[in-house]
Amino acid sequence: MTDRVLLTGISGFLGGHVALQLLNSGYTVRGSVRNLQRADKVRETLRRHGADVSRLEFVALDLMRDAGWDEAMEGVRYLQHTASPFLIQIPKDKMELIGPAVEGTERALNAANKAGIERIVLTSSMAAIAYGHDKSRNTPFTAKDWTDLNGRAVNFYQESKTLAEKRAWEIMDAAGRHDALAVINPSAIFGPLLDDDPGTSAVIVQRLLDGSIPAAPRIPMTIIDVRDIAAAHVAAMSAPDAGGKRFPMGERTVFFLEAAKILRERYPERRIPSFGMPDWAVRLYALFDRDMRDNMGELGYIKRLDSSDAIALLGRPLRTAPEALLATADSLISQRLV
Repeated sequence: MTDRVLLTGISGFLGGHVALQLLNSGYTVRGSVRNLQRADKVRETLRRHGADVSRLEFVALDLMRDAGWDEAMEGVRYLQHTASPFLIQIPKDKMELIGPAVEGTERALNAANKAGIERIVLTSSMAAIAYGHDKSRNTPFTAKDWTDLNGRAVNFYQESKTLAEKRAWEIMDAAGRHDALAVINPSAIFGPLLDDDPGTSAVIVQRLLDGSIPAAPRIPMTIIDVRDIAAAHVAAMSAPDAGGKRFPMGERTVFFLEAAKILRERYPERRIPSFGMPDWAVRLYALFDRDMRDNMGELGYIKRLDSSDAIALLGRPLRTAPEALLATADSLISQRLV
């Protein structure tokens, strides 16, 4: 198989795993980075994890610049658009997230449509599905659901993912190519790191392992393994019936205390919290901790995703939430990040 895939965001946590699975499946991968100086590190990382990097090439692209997009599509059959801004802390100016997310989606999809790319796989998020809804809801969120931007406690990141995905469907519908797009909507992504960059979700595990979270807040996390998300991206690229669909992906929702218990059983010598933090204390702690403050809207609110379509796409069950959490922890320790 020599089909060429343009993969944006190859240097990211998810992008690296998508690249690894594409290369292992026999595809030629053209990975985009903002600065080609990062190419050697990405190439060496993928080689170290067993990929045949002779089928790996690089191109410089910026979500906020027009230059290079048309040229990057030359000779490409499929587009994997995983690149998107994700800041560890929510910025004061929401356009720091919304601008690159929406404009990057526009540039990637318009160039892909111009080039006649056969299938586009877009990384969206649970953030575009499950937020702004009434807390009384107890049924799983499905591909038919959208985040209500006028609803309660919607932050800038959730707004950016929702607007970017809606813009993607608008572009494809206007081009008459609705079924040429498939969208993956993962929950919080955990799993093995490929290098020494902890990314975003892994920072939660890092803080549980290093003792910087003294007690577990009653905040739930819907968890999915990065290896399953990457596999879904690859499968959605070529599966005939994947076009025109959204694929929510979340294996299980766990509270911080349950996640801490899973980690403590593997690493009993570490100062991992063993008791919960009362909600009033969480609110007080949030006054001094920006990460906690950005997530206060989720306090005590369990959200579940209907992942049945993704399971059918993969043809197998999803890796479990404990497996994903422990893989994250093991790789953080092996990379000496805790």
